[in-house]
Amino acid sequence: MRLRTLLALFGAALLVVVGPPLLSTGDGSDTGTQIPGLRFMVPNTPGGGYDITARTMAKNAEDAGLTHNIEVFNLPGAGGTVGLTRLVGEHGNGKLALSMGLGVVGAVHTNKSPSTLADTTPIARLTEEPDIVVVAKNSPYRTIADLLAAWKKDPARVPVGGGSSPGGPDHLAPMLMAQAAGIAPKTVNYVPFDGGGELLASILGDKVGFGVSGLGEYRDQIEAGELRLLAVTGPKRVPGLDAPTLREAGLDTEFTNWRGIVAPPGISDAERDKLTGLIRELHASKQWKESMKKNGWDDAFLAGEPFGDFLDEQDRRVATVLKELGL
Repeated sequence: MRLRTLLALFGAALLVVVGPPLLSTGDGSDTGTQIPGLRFMVPNTPGGGYDITARTMAKNAEDAGLTHNIEVFNLPGAGGTVGLTRLVGEHGNGKLALSMGLGVVGAVHTNKSPSTLADTTPIARLTEEPDIVVVAKNSPYRTIADLLAAWKKDPARVPVGGGSSPGGPDHLAPMLMAQAAGIAPKTVNYVPFDGGGELLASILGDKVGFGVSGLGEYRDQIEAGELRLLAVTGPKRVPGLDAPTLREAGLDTEFTNWRGIVAPPGISDAERDKLTGLIRELHASKQWKESMKKNGWDDAFLAGEPFGDFLDEQDRRVATVLKELGL
């Protein structure tokens, strides 16, 4: 009896030691890259660059088995600052992240937002890409030279549409183009849209003379012949697309956009590290590499504190450019 009692007690002790780890490894919530309930907020309308980036990230993370059921939702308004304000208000929420980029940096300035990116927790910069200059397939502008000639003649009669508010990438790019072409930036008729989805309808409907947006947003329409690509704003041509750079077109300027992820303020170090770890693993996955290639995105990965320093530098740069352009 005494031996059986000792064996029973020993068995019970083993269950206590072995049981908890077996129970805690089922959902992966405390290990690896699994973040149950993670949500990506998109601060503009569906179809824009932030939206495409967030939905691509969510799908790639799922396909790579890194985490599951990421919810992507849109909260548009004021060039992204409505979403930014919501994020900052979610203090301590380690299951929320904002898909953002240079457009939000600019919108903070032009909309005088009370919330800034300095209030957030930097996670990572992901991609960089050139903007593109596009027109509808039936546009009278066959080349970038045709467009520049008409634009110089009467800037006000050739409105340019962009998927960001003033101060954002789709606004800064044509303003720098105008400056390089000898057009006073203040005379440019810039029409802002809340994301590339809204802008696309206006380009196709001839509501604007030309549009400036990210390459990844409109590549399908370009390849389908719905949009005519006149130029790319980056330092080099894009493989597979027949369009010159701005410098090749005689404009002494270039411009690239970037996108990344930030989290609410006040999250714990463990929550920050886990979210950053998920993004690092996503960045290394074959699914993400394939998506970057498909969308024409360049790898610009930068995580943690260095990304925070980059955000500070970008804030100063945008303020300087807006001042130089008299805007």
